[in-house]
Amino acid sequence: MDLIEAKRIVEGVLFISNQPVTLKRLKEVLTEFEQDTLRRLLQELDGEYVQAQRAFRIQEIAGGYQLVTDPKLAPWMKRALALPREDTVSKAALETLAMIAYRQPITKAEIEAIRGVDTTGVVDTLLERKFVRIIGRKETPGRPFLYGTTDEFLRHFGLKSLEDLPKLGETSPVVPGFGPPPTEAPAAEHPGEVAPAASPTATGHEPSSSSQTD
Repeated sequence: MDLIEAKRIVEGVLFISNQPVTLKRLKEVLTEFEQDTLRRLLQELDGEYVQAQRAFRIQEIAGGYQLVTDPKLAPWMKRALALPREDTVSKAALETLAMIAYRQPITKAEIEAIRGVDTTGVVDTLLERKFVRIIGRKETPGRPFLYGTTDEFLRHFGLKSLEDLPKLGETSPVVPGFGPPPTEAPAAEHPGEVAPAASPTATGHEPSSSSQTD
């Protein structure tokens, strides 16, 4: 791998990270390069941003490196952040969220068996929005994660508790279209006790593992 490709990979790692990235972490990705070389690539990238008058910089923060906006743009960034945020939830997300709310605790595989489609992206979105959380593992082969709703879910939909969920034929007064799952398939059984959940990753996503079953 040449230095140009390595620099692009460094830039990509910074782009997807919402926390400062240490040189140690970068070396775990680019094992063939020493930390001094990686530091130089970071400096070169930052210099290229400055020369091209890009909107972002690479800043050393808390022992790591992070992409940040140019401080000169701060007034406009503050204005943009102050704008009202669209708070919409897609139809697919509403359907998946309804299944979790009414049938919790439930695994992703059980959701997919009802919906008939892969729900990885939708479940990840619901985790990021903090509408659902991992509440344990099902005591079956692979010990897949079990999902349940959160206090943020109750707040967003104007509910005091799960007992206030819309009944069959009703919809949420806060979010039109949210109500009982569209199918009346029997609720999934959950034999065995629920084991405590492992701590989710920083993004709240399920860690990938060939030994786990979604």
